[in-house]
Amino acid sequence: MTIVFFLVNSIPGDPVSIMLGPTPSAEQIAEVQAKYGLDKPIYERYLNYLASVAQGDLGESINVNSGMPVSELIMNRLPITLLLTVSAFAFAIATAVPLGVISAKRRNEPTDHVARIVSLIGVSTPSFWIGLMLIIVFATHLDLFPSRGLVLPWTEPGTGSRVTRRTETRLEILVLSVKHLILPMITLGTLQMAQIARIERSTMVDTLQDEYIKLARAYGVPENTIVRKHAFRPAQLPVITIIGLGLSTALGGAVLTEFVFEINGMGRLIIQGIYQRDYPVVMGTTIVFGITYLVGVIITDISYAYIDPRVKYGEEQ
Repeated sequence: MTIVFFLVNSIPGDPVSIMLGPTPSAEQIAEVQAKYGLDKPIYERYLNYLASVAQGDLGESINVNSGMPVSELIMNRLPITLLLTVSAFAFAIATAVPLGVISAKRRNEPTDHVARIVSLIGVSTPSFWIGLMLIIVFATHLDLFPSRGLVLPWTEPGTGSRVTRRTETRLEILVLSVKHLILPMITLGTLQMAQIARIERSTMVDTLQDEYIKLARAYGVPENTIVRKHAFRPAQLPVITIIGLGLSTALGGAVLTEFVFEINGMGRLIIQGIYQRDYPVVMGTTIVFGITYLVGVIITDISYAYIDPRVKYGEEQ
């Protein structure tokens, strides 16, 4: 947080000039600087900001939405980014785990080669390029999905944006939400899918060569039973690690995805904050991203104990 504060405040540009325009009076400049504490030395602003954050106050937006508390601005945008990120991870896990398991079972066969090529393409392709290609194919040429915006599934029918005002039932809202979500979800989830599939294949290949697996085969246990009951669960610990740590990567990807699809989430908010030199907005979104990453790490640690009963926290071995 300290590094981000000083980096943000060292960016060339003046938020007061952006707010007041090219020809403000000296009185107007002094008034705005005093209101947001910009007339104080940077070390004093930093200490004041730490004191405010300790009390749960993230400050007020300077230019993105002048005068609105940053916490309120974040709470308006956070559900959008969470919906996008959770959907992208659900897509990634639902496709990557079967892909990795099948690839491991059919090692060095054509199916394995195809799965590895798909994973390699997914890892090496930038998410913004995938988003642009999806827009060109499925939104522009085929006209199957919208190319911009996101509708929250809990939006009341007939309210909200220009799009949702035309809907009358809850089902129409849900259909509209899914149609808006498909392309951004694939864009953001492709990288995660490729990484998880590669780790899933690697760990399953190692597990299927363990001695207890060979013993099961010697006793005539069917291969599908070996994979499903004896190899799958022990192989998931590295996969859980990748999923948990991938949360930070997904949040970084969400910034680009929201920009490409014009989604008003946290990623687009931080870009607006940087463009408009809105220091409180940039700091507030950075703090929320950091907290989200810590939550992902904690969930990963808890999942270890669920996947592998040998892992117990707070007990002497």
